[in-house]
Amino acid sequence: MTYGPTPPTADPGAFVHPALFYRDTEEYVVGVGGFVRAALHAGEPVLVAVPGPHLDALRGSLGATPGADGIDFVDMTEFGRNPGRILAGLQEFADRHPGRAPRIVGEPIWPARSAAEVREATRHEALINTAFAGRPATILCPYDTEGLHPRIVADARRTHPTLIEDGRGALSPAYTDAPVVCADCDEPLPEPRAADVVLEYSAGDLARVREHTQAWARGTALGPARRGDLVLAVSEAAANSLAHGGGSGTLRLWTTDTGAVVAEVHDGGRLKDPLAGRRRPPLASGDGGRGLWMIHQLCDLVEVRALDAGLTLRLHMTAE
Repeated sequence: MTYGPTPPTADPGAFVHPALFYRDTEEYVVGVGGFVRAALHAGEPVLVAVPGPHLDALRGSLGATPGADGIDFVDMTEFGRNPGRILAGLQEFADRHPGRAPRIVGEPIWPARSAAEVREATRHEALINTAFAGRPATILCPYDTEGLHPRIVADARRTHPTLIEDGRGALSPAYTDAPVVCADCDEPLPEPRAADVVLEYSAGDLARVREHTQAWARGTALGPARRGDLVLAVSEAAANSLAHGGGSGTLRLWTTDTGAVVAEVHDGGRLKDPLAGRRRPPLASGDGGRGLWMIHQLCDLVEVRALDAGLTLRLHMTAE
């Protein structure tokens, strides 16, 4: 297994999820470019979802490679701005090619990611293994070993069954089951200096939740459209509390030093399905998955904490 002409790919019915460790742009282009060329040679559909500068480097290196004009290129800084949206995007690409073994490059973590985003992206990397289990596909995830904290690289060894280093592939001895990694991602959320709004709610209070959120949001840097998104996301979270979280909850609202808006909903619920909200639910879904799905689509970051004390959703939005 190498990252040159014959990178790891999925056998029929198998899912392959390697991490590619690189130190500079040259190693990146060789490793990722080799994976993409092999996919094109095999005639399989290709999605490349990486941060913008890497998109440019890959496009330049692929040049006139046969089939390169059929690659789906997306900028991960937009596609995966909220790490909770990435998995659904990857699954939807695979779903568009039934009977095929799609090859995907997904780079969900880069040096500019915040610590909160990295935790949710690490959770995403673990859950890929659950969501794609038994599906013929290969998802290659590059990691910048020079630019990322060693802890992030260590977590990549835990979330990827196989590793590619210095042109050689091998099984990862540190690979860990998704539930364990997700539990480790449930670190305590940092407390804000102060919350502008603290609202306890129960049955019959959804209108009051929306009214308080709307009134408070008018004093933030969010524009009218984003204020509407915030109200809808908070309303969906509160509705989930009433239906699945014990019938009551607590809403807190505050702004950060950078002007970003944060809404936190806490209740006594449990997250029975760790993939809830991260994959598109069926139209007839009645288990709360559709609300979580909408929240992920509306917010720039969703931090999830599923603890013995209950379920906490911390929703982040930045002004456009």
